[in-house]
Amino acid sequence: MLIVVSPAKSLDFDTPAKTKKFTTPSFLKESQALVKDLRKLSPDDISSLMSVSVKLGELNHERFANWHTPFNLENAKQALFAFTGDVYIGLDAASFSAADITFAQKHLRILSGLYGVLKPLDLMQPYRLEMGRKFASGKTNTLYEFWGERLTQFLNDELIAHKGKSKVVVNLASNEYFNSLKPKVLDAEVVTPVFKDFSSGKYKIVSFFAKKARGEMAAYIIKNRLKNPEELLAFDVNGYRYSAEESTPNMPVFLRKQ
Repeated sequence: MLIVVSPAKSLDFDTPAKTKKFTTPSFLKESQALVKDLRKLSPDDISSLMSVSVKLGELNHERFANWHTPFNLENAKQALFAFTGDVYIGLDAASFSAADITFAQKHLRILSGLYGVLKPLDLMQPYRLEMGRKFASGKTNTLYEFWGERLTQFLNDELIAHKGKSKVVVNLASNEYFNSLKPKVLDAEVVTPVFKDFSSGKYKIVSFFAKKARGEMAAYIIKNRLKNPEELLAFDVNGYRYSAEESTPNMPVFLRKQ
C-alpha cells in the first residue's frame, strides 16, 4: 500500500532533520531540465507564472539560480522534514521514531511539480512550482504534459516491488497533484479518504482542517503500520469518525462535530 500526498509551499530549511539518512530523488534529470528552463524567466515572469508577489518572485528566481547538484546534507534537506504546510502540521514528522521513518520511506510518496515523486528521505533544495501552473518546458506546455505517464509508472513499479497481496494507493493529495497520475495506467485500487467538519448547520469540507486531517491520516497509517485499506476506517484522530452512510468503498468519509 502506498500513500500519496501533495507537497507544501511553506518550507523549513533551518531546523535540523531528525536523521542524517538520505536518499536521492528518482527524477533529478527531469528536475534539471525544468530548472534550466525556469532560469530563463525573470523575477517578474516568475511572479506572473505563480501568481505571487514581487518579493516571492525574486525569492524563487534566486532559488532556481542557486539550485545545483549533487545534493548533500549541506545544500539540501530530506523532503519529509523540509515541507511545513497544513498537511505536514498534521503529519508531524518531528514526532516520528526511527521505525516510523523507515516505514514512511517505504510507503509514503510526495508528488511534486519540480521533483516528480519524492520519497520522505529524498534530499531536495528549496523551490516553488505548483503542478497546476501552465509552465512550458521543452515540447510540453504544462507540467502535466511534461511528467506524462512517468509518475504513474513509477508508482506501478513500486507497488510491484512491495509484493503485497493487494495493490492500493491511498490518495491524500489534492486534486491538483493527484491529477498528475493517470488513472487508466495506474495498476492499483485508489482509496480517497474525505474529511468533513460540521459548520453552519451541515457537514462540509473545510480546506485547512481537511489538509491537516490528510496529514494526520498519513501519520496514522505510518505509526500503526497499516497495510490494508479496511484498517483506515478505524481512524479517530482529533474527533473524526468514519461514517458508513456517507461513504463509498473507495471514498471513506470521516465526520467531525466540534
